[in-house]
Amino acid sequence: MSRPMLLVFLLLILIITSQFEWKQQIVADLDSTPRISQKQQQILKREESVKEKIILVQEKNIRRLNKLVRHLQEQLKQCTGNNETTIHTLSPLTERIVELERQQILED
Repeated sequence: MSRPMLLVFLLLILIITSQFEWKQQIVADLDSTPRISQKQQQILKREESVKEKIILVQEKNIRRLNKLVRHLQEQLKQCTGNNETTIHTLSPLTERIVELERQQILED
């Protein structure tokens, strides 16, 4: 009776170890697939972070350009305001100069 028990015990050990090896192979196969996908995910995350950085830099440049445009518009308004006051102050002077030149021409 000990022989059949020993055979059954060995058979059970053989079955258990073979299933354990199969499970290891399956787990190894499953692990390799997520590693590939993990690598792909890491690459995608890096690409996404690079894209985000590019977008942030572009937004910063856009804000800077908008600020420069506003500053230039203010300068343009100041220049046109200065020109208008210069024209208004020069108009009577130019009229006076033209009048004096006419008088000189008439006197000659």
